[in-house]
Amino acid sequence: MSLLVANWLSIILAAIAGITMAVQGTLNSLLSKTVGLLETTFWVQLIGAIAAALLLFVFRLGEGNLLQLGRAPWYSLLGGLLGVAITFFVAGSIAKVGATTATTAIIVGQVATAGLLDHFGLLGLKSCPFTLLDAVGIVLLAIGARLLLH
Repeated sequence: MSLLVANWLSIILAAIAGITMAVQGTLNSLLSKTVGLLETTFWVQLIGAIAAALLLFVFRLGEGNLLQLGRAPWYSLLGGLLGVAITFFVAGSIAKVGATTATTAIIVGQVATAGLLDHFGLLGLKSCPFTLLDAVGIVLLAIGARLLLH
């Protein structure tokens, strides 16, 4: 597979992830109205863990490297905690301001943070300069987020 095709495939998969995140956040917000926000967060994480366990242990779709977990940097294990925070904050914010505004704010935060991570080569990333054009793009995203607050 050519690099161009691989890059486009990655972009398409990222867009699909964005679509599923918007739907998931909205579903989680809906569930939280019935059972509560923290209870929804618990349920989402539990179902996710069960689904991952089935894929890994029953369908054997993993890469077989689970025993190497101890070799990973300790801070790379914080993703699970961040997943709980993400579920909680996304469902809570969508319930208050709606999916469009919340998702736009999420994207602004993601892109700004990603720019810093890339620029400084943090958390194992290869350094990738953050340019003035990148900053303008983030400012425009933030302006778009503000325009959505009505």
